[in-house]
Amino acid sequence: MSPQGTATARSWLIWLTAATIYLLAVFHRTSFGVAGLEAADRFGVGAAALGTFTVLQVGVYAAMQIPTGVLVDRYGPRAVLTAALLFLGAGQVLLATAQSYPLGLLARGVLGFGDALTFVSVLRLVAAHFPGRQYAVVTSFTTAMGYVGNLAATVPLTYLLAGPGWVPTFLVAGMATAAFAVVAGLRIANHPAGAEPPPAERVPVRQLGRQVATAWRTPGTRLGFWVHFTTMFAPNTLTLLWGVPFLVEGEHVSPGTASALLTVFVFGSMVFGPLLGNVIARHPSLRMPLVGGYLAAAAVVWAVLLGWPGQLPLAVLIPAFALLSFGGPASMIGFALARDYNPLSRVGTATGVVNVGGFVATTVAALSIGVLLELTGGQFRLSLLAVVAVLALGTVRMLVWWRRTRAELFAAKARGEQIPVRITRRRWDAAPLPQAA
Repeated sequence: MSPQGTATARSWLIWLTAATIYLLAVFHRTSFGVAGLEAADRFGVGAAALGTFTVLQVGVYAAMQIPTGVLVDRYGPRAVLTAALLFLGAGQVLLATAQSYPLGLLARGVLGFGDALTFVSVLRLVAAHFPGRQYAVVTSFTTAMGYVGNLAATVPLTYLLAGPGWVPTFLVAGMATAAFAVVAGLRIANHPAGAEPPPAERVPVRQLGRQVATAWRTPGTRLGFWVHFTTMFAPNTLTLLWGVPFLVEGEHVSPGTASALLTVFVFGSMVFGPLLGNVIARHPSLRMPLVGGYLAAAAVVWAVLLGWPGQLPLAVLIPAFALLSFGGPASMIGFALARDYNPLSRVGTATGVVNVGGFVATTVAALSIGVLLELTGGQFRLSLLAVVAVLALGTVRMLVWWRRTRAELFAAKARGEQIPVRITRRRWDAAPLPQAA
């Protein structure tokens, strides 16, 4: 069980060390955003091949989330985070020295693998070292650290690439990241001092599939998956790949202004994250209403963005992007659900399951937009309807599993069990539940 009292200074130090690893991972993940032109020249590729770097990295990240959760539950977050630093460092060193496109792709794949090991591991540490009422707040602080890494991969990295250049910049970044593995091994502890580790933490290999299946069958985990799927993908799709092309080629915004507009997502998430974490920590029953409110507002935003007559003015784009930036913090609610509805011995696996959602949706949306751009001759507004389709799918599935999770809570309450949130029966709770899928 996670601690029920107040977190100690040691717990905060452990979190800071782990959150710094996440900051480094996000830095490496987003560094290609400003290095794209240099990469095109270095590897001699065009825009389509350049986009493969992003799709590959996101795909590796998504594919590794459930295995990462299983590894964290089996070997503990300290070992997994140490391995993550080594993979991140090796990937960035390989990218610094790569001269060919295939080797560059391999480097980004290695980086994606290391990146995939970080976030679930950090959240597993948070679940072990902090009481439940602080989980959402500390998670929001963790994501804020990630946004610091995102910012470091914009203007500062641009100046480094223009000054020392590609090889020294990425070589030093990779070596420094790998060296931090020593700090991780010394500072991180899997459990609070004196606490008993969960009895079922080391799952036999034959039972790993059963553990994943059990986490997936838990309605709260499935609800968290669809929350993450629906809230996170749109900001990701814009900031990782299609935001600048949409603004420059579709809306005829200058490249400099387009890059500045994307920082609205970063600053918006940094502001909204801690605020949302504090609200849901004090009022956990507001988690799903907040998600529902965001999704309704996002639907209105996309209707405005895609239906606006003529070129979109900055007075529309800035508040629209600011509202969409709330999706990143809102996706953290999915992890709080995984934590609440699974025992600590399975939290890593359940968190990995949830974390798959947003990145699968990002990959589907990003690829669909690219295909539609080819079919429509570069019509961005028509192509971005793919975002609306993914949003609609995720919302419907989320509502299905919200009702099923509520049904589980009512049943647990009737048995006299303690439940994580207070709920009131509504009219829709009396309707027959849809078939599970």
